[in-house]
Amino acid sequence: MSSETTTAAATESVPATAPHRYTAALAAEIEARWQDFWAREGTYAVDTAAPSDRPRKFIMDMFPYPSGAGLHVGHPLGYIATDVYARYERMTGHDVLHTMGFDAFGLPAEQYAVQTGTHPRVTTEANIVSMRRQLGRLGLGHDTDRSFATIDPDYYKWTQWIFLKIFDSWYDEEADAARPIATLVEQFETGKRETPDGRPWAALSAEERAEVLSGHRLAYASDSPVNWCPGLGTVLANEEVTADGRSERGNFPVFKANLRQWMMRITAYADRLLADLDELDWPEAIKLQQRNWIGRSEGARVDFPVGGTTHASGASRGDAQGEAGARISVFTTRPDTLFGATYMVLAPEHPLVDTIVPAGWPQGTHAVWTGGHATPAEAVATYRVQAAAKSDVERQAEAKEKTGVFTGAYAVNPVNGERIPVFIADYVLMGYGTGAIMAVPGQDARDWAFSEVFELPIIRTVQPPADWDGKAYTGDGPAINSAGPGVDLNGLEVAEAKRKIIAWLEDQGVGEGTVSFRLRDWLFSRQRYWGEPFPIVYDENDVAHALPESMLPLELPEVKGAEDYAPRTFDPDDADSRPETPLSRNADWVNVTLDLGDGAGPRRFRRETNTMPNWAGSCWYELRYLDPHNAGRLVDPAVERAWMGPAEGKPHGGVDLYVGGAEHAVLHLLYARFWSKVLHDLGYVSSAEPFHKLFNQGMIQAYVYRDGRGFPVPAAEVEERDGGYWYGDERVRRELGKMGKSLKNAVTPDEICAEYGADTLRLYEMAMGPLDVSRPWDTRAVVGQYRLLQRLWRNVVDESTGAVTVVDEEPDEETLRALHKAVDGVTRDMAALRFNTAIAKVTELNNHVTKLRAVPRTVAEALVKLVAPLAPHVAEELWRRLGHATTVVYEAFPVADPRYVADQTVTCVVQVKGKVKARLEVSPDIAEAELEAAALADEAVRRALGGAPVRKVIVRAPKLVNVVI
Repeated sequence: MSSETTTAAATESVPATAPHRYTAALAAEIEARWQDFWAREGTYAVDTAAPSDRPRKFIMDMFPYPSGAGLHVGHPLGYIATDVYARYERMTGHDVLHTMGFDAFGLPAEQYAVQTGTHPRVTTEANIVSMRRQLGRLGLGHDTDRSFATIDPDYYKWTQWIFLKIFDSWYDEEADAARPIATLVEQFETGKRETPDGRPWAALSAEERAEVLSGHRLAYASDSPVNWCPGLGTVLANEEVTADGRSERGNFPVFKANLRQWMMRITAYADRLLADLDELDWPEAIKLQQRNWIGRSEGARVDFPVGGTTHASGASRGDAQGEAGARISVFTTRPDTLFGATYMVLAPEHPLVDTIVPAGWPQGTHAVWTGGHATPAEAVATYRVQAAAKSDVERQAEAKEKTGVFTGAYAVNPVNGERIPVFIADYVLMGYGTGAIMAVPGQDARDWAFSEVFELPIIRTVQPPADWDGKAYTGDGPAINSAGPGVDLNGLEVAEAKRKIIAWLEDQGVGEGTVSFRLRDWLFSRQRYWGEPFPIVYDENDVAHALPESMLPLELPEVKGAEDYAPRTFDPDDADSRPETPLSRNADWVNVTLDLGDGAGPRRFRRETNTMPNWAGSCWYELRYLDPHNAGRLVDPAVERAWMGPAEGKPHGGVDLYVGGAEHAVLHLLYARFWSKVLHDLGYVSSAEPFHKLFNQGMIQAYVYRDGRGFPVPAAEVEERDGGYWYGDERVRRELGKMGKSLKNAVTPDEICAEYGADTLRLYEMAMGPLDVSRPWDTRAVVGQYRLLQRLWRNVVDESTGAVTVVDEEPDEETLRALHKAVDGVTRDMAALRFNTAIAKVTELNNHVTKLRAVPRTVAEALVKLVAPLAPHVAEELWRRLGHATTVVYEAFPVADPRYVADQTVTCVVQVKGKVKARLEVSPDIAEAELEAAALADEAVRRALGGAPVRKVIVRAPKLVNVVI
């Protein structure tokens, strides 16, 4: 927003008598010179392979996506904060690793490429150049030799290598760790582990062995219900779909579809991902989000035979599977309610549905169950189409009308032998539990509602209170209606009933106590060109083979136009469409003859034509920062151990400080933790966690100004007058929101640097408020930090001559106290990332120094070092002018002298009849009796008393005396 005050402050003319005043022009000259110096001298370079005996700090930002829109002032908030902290840690005696890379694969670049016809690599690399320039202008102290982008083949070679290690691993529950797949093969070969059908391993064909191993691999291809987005032409992970069932990118409808996709078996690590959260120094809100996403529940798995009538406890146990030979497995947290299960529900996508649906409706089928369809197959097919068009949130909405159809099949309740109908209904999701439920309407509100619609029986299994007048009862109470052959739960409380029924299920072989998780395996395929190719090929029998390490990196094929790299998109509402990958159109790349080194010689193979998701490259980049030029290893184990290994206070290891937005609480952080644990289990790294300390910075917001139509108008052209906001002659309304070009309120770092200098921008962003709180941008307020730097400059440099004006004199005691209090406070604030209060303390000290007749050199030098992490350019310049030949970057941070930190006196307020009448300067440790006497002897207090008798004196030494008359 325009402001005469702002303009005057920023462009204030410099009198001829002050040619050496700190101005934006001088700031630009100083900043460019010192940035060149740091680059030339390698000031921020660190040799991770040969660290000194200094303690180490590894400080990271969540690396950015190089958008073509460039940076606005909100983007670098976290980057400036980590830079300030890194500079402080260097000055307090640490070797610091701090660098920046670019997360450059993904859908935005590909979409932009499709729109413009420019190859995504061209636009992405141009954006990286632009972003590096913008970030470089801020004086960030990164070790630039360690920078990379995820699109660099030398980088994604190792992303592919990690994928192959995950593909070549399985989770050994006995060891509670991932192990090479060869150890599983050995168990099958020796008979220690049986094959699924009991045949010897040697009797299985190559295809059968591959299928068995796929059921254990941590990376596997599977036909799974996935989120298919026709409008984007790709499938999406659950986390990339909004609550209303649309794509996070582009806001297109998302449908459920069964497709063969690559998956990561992250569920194998669910317990460890939960348990290890306790040892991480993360915000509790983020830990809670991860715990909720993982969603651990204790209960039981129960098997319901389909089609039969034999009771599971009867003599003919084998017949209990029934005519269809199938079992429906459910997970329930309330196995004590089994006797109340009067029907079952499968998710419409459940693969068992196609197996159990009979040719016609069983005799006597209730009319409301058929939905008016002639056959079960017709009913199921129609309903599946309807369900696929709904989001998960819509399907689970409590208030919505309950819908479903009878499959025509029956299952057998194992506790009482009752035949119960099997429905499909959209309120059951394939992505939760087993995709099937036993419905107990007496104890579940949704099941009750469904039962009322479809006229199904309701049996209570828990006695509600005498005054209960509701429907489904979900509280505690004694079991009722819960007795059958071999087991009687009646009269037992819920916890005891659970234990008893689980023991019975396990004894009968129809279930077991188990733990279930909300977490689903990670969908790891995307139907895109612009992503890491999978290092997988398929033989003539469609068996997947890993490429040998010598063939990595497998690079993307060179393509020319959008028709080669654009995914095929469809009508956004076309739920029946199916993806076509861009790579599948490149036949010369897909179909290859290779010798995989397995002794079979050269053979024809077909490459995988999906690519990895954009999350892949960010799952492990902290490791590559440690050792970016190692061509032979992911990371040198000794280097990783030295910088990220377990240590006192961080038992699982990890980066010392990781700063980024809270929006990545589930996606990126959970995936990175999973990869770290796999690499740790396989012995490649010592750290089982990637990030020990996490800090979420807030957001810089900006005012949006909207006209009468609700459209944004340029914020910079809005004026505040007559109690309102005006865009020309039109009054507009103001609201607080995000900053961005589309809202016409973006302010770029380049603008602020040109008007005030980078150091001013750095100070303002750190001074706006607590780092973890969102705050509004106000360009008019930037001038306050600009003036702070001008006063700092004047305290050291004569504006007329450019000469240094400090004196070699000892500071007086008042100045020593001001200095050491500031040092003490700033030190504590820096360590705790409280940069706004650190700046307030620096400002207070600087204001004190401004009032001195002459500035002692020791005070000036300490003040410059206090400012150095926050405003490094001006600090370097003043340090050099003070006569030092070395950089201030590695100077020791000032240390407070305790003698001068404690207050020499404190102000005591004296009140008479509740009103302040005097202020006394007293010793901090003054006795109450002495303080009372001093207060009553004060002349102003005596005048206020006017000779009236004192009834009571309340003393709160050393800061308050209250006289009651």
